[in-house]
Amino acid sequence: MRNEQQISTSVLVIGTGGSGLRAAIELAESGTDVLAVGKRPRHDAHTSLAAGGINAALGTMDAEDSWQQHAADTIKESYFLADPRTVQVVAQGAARGIEDLERYGMNFAREADGRISQRFFGAHKFRRTAFAGDYTGLEIQRTLIRRAQQLQVPILDSVYITKLLVAEGRVFGAYGFDVNDGTGYLIHADAVILAAGGHTRIWRRSSSRRDENTGDAFRLAVEAGARLRDAELVQFHPSGIIEPESVAGTLVSEAARGEGGILTNALGERFMERYDPQRMELSTRDRVALAAYSEIAAGRGTAKGGVWLDVSHLPRATIMERLPRVYQTLLEEQMLDITKQKIEIAPTAHYSMGGVQVDPLTHVTEVPGLYAIGEASSGLHGANRLGGNSLIELLVFGRIVGQGAARYSRALTSQPRSQAAIEKARGEVDRLLAADGQENVRSLQRAIRDIMTQHAGVVREEAGLKLGLEKLAEVEARMARVGIHPDIAGYQDLCHAFDLKSSVLAARATLESALERRETRGCHNRSDYPHTDPQLQVNLIWSPEGITREPIPEVPGEVAALISEVSQAGKLVE
Repeated sequence: MRNEQQISTSVLVIGTGGSGLRAAIELAESGTDVLAVGKRPRHDAHTSLAAGGINAALGTMDAEDSWQQHAADTIKESYFLADPRTVQVVAQGAARGIEDLERYGMNFAREADGRISQRFFGAHKFRRTAFAGDYTGLEIQRTLIRRAQQLQVPILDSVYITKLLVAEGRVFGAYGFDVNDGTGYLIHADAVILAAGGHTRIWRRSSSRRDENTGDAFRLAVEAGARLRDAELVQFHPSGIIEPESVAGTLVSEAARGEGGILTNALGERFMERYDPQRMELSTRDRVALAAYSEIAAGRGTAKGGVWLDVSHLPRATIMERLPRVYQTLLEEQMLDITKQKIEIAPTAHYSMGGVQVDPLTHVTEVPGLYAIGEASSGLHGANRLGGNSLIELLVFGRIVGQGAARYSRALTSQPRSQAAIEKARGEVDRLLAADGQENVRSLQRAIRDIMTQHAGVVREEAGLKLGLEKLAEVEARMARVGIHPDIAGYQDLCHAFDLKSSVLAARATLESALERRETRGCHNRSDYPHTDPQLQVNLIWSPEGITREPIPEVPGEVAALISEVSQAGKLVE
């Protein structure tokens, strides 16, 4: 028998990255009892990797900017798959999000007169991206941790949540275990906020690190009765490093191209001339990723399956001042001096633009009491994420969902619970701990990453997607024969087993949705359907029972009137 702790709280937040912490802060400031849990140290959350900046139409650099123009740019870049209501909430609430960070003590880059500095990012009409060097996400994470500490928000960042607890169709808590000693955690809660990230780690090259973004939020939500929206819409970043394998996919910031980096293939050709001769390396993320993929697929890639990114022609001082993180990363991982040597890169899975289906205004899911925010949710990004929008999204909806969960908790007159649901969650963990099969969970995870890379990468087609589903079914069959072996180092093997369960569900949702979207739109490239289909300007809603199509509301006139082509000249494109 394992030890087990029982905890009760008003609101449980699953995930201690930026979105989870922002929601927890809002709850604490409102006087609502809250507990935040995560499976990795809070200081090491995925949010800390975000480099470029955070969007808000503050008008500090371009006074003519407005929330309406921010919304227009976001909807256009989404290839008209974003929900206009969600976009409006984020664009209108963005300035408040920045104010909140300032109130918490964040240090933004500023102009000489004290204004928050803002810079251009690709597909933005005006300068609206605030930043803190090339470590904006890290500074936001530090700021939110500091504020949570001031409010004495309880954070357990070594608890892996395995199951949401549901009774009579409503969530009443969650079950999990301590990743170090296996202690069970039975957590009763009025409401639960899912802030556990996306699913980009199910590809072989990913900007996510090991053991994060394995689709945890997707599985937890679906098993509780929610559905997923647009799981096939995954943003591939054009520049992930290729080696060493342990960090394959780690990002080389697009600031490297923004500062004048040049892309060439193995023949020395500056290949962007073939794909976007006007914007060249300053083209949008989806186009550059497709271009690099096409060069590699055509046999013009490097021996290791990449292309070259060269910044060595830039002054050393520029590199050290404007690209310090890129310089340090390549020096640490490859002993490569980018002031003298080219960088070998390839497209890497970077951001889940789809996610759990939520209400466009409140982010409540289809399960009463269950909310989803950040990369776990959907609705803002459509088929291509506007650079800088992910960080502002977590602040805007972190605040809104925190307030909504507090209201939901206060309004409850009773909370149904289910002993059967608790026993099922507890039994699932115990059965895996007793599993002594021959299959290794790590090897099965690798198999999934191979499947997704081969059959659902930058370019997809019907035969490949169907073959991917066949191979995935084989992995699912092998999962019944896994062996779990906790050791003196902790319960990581058990963590990996649940990561695997999540990855399989996320992979199936992605493959089936990609099969259903028979068109090319934004990040989703179908070689057998190379054109955009107006009939598919819909969201695809996935559940284990099948896929439905949901229409997208009309764009408000004041926003629609501002949607136009945006010049990329001289702009960063992250």
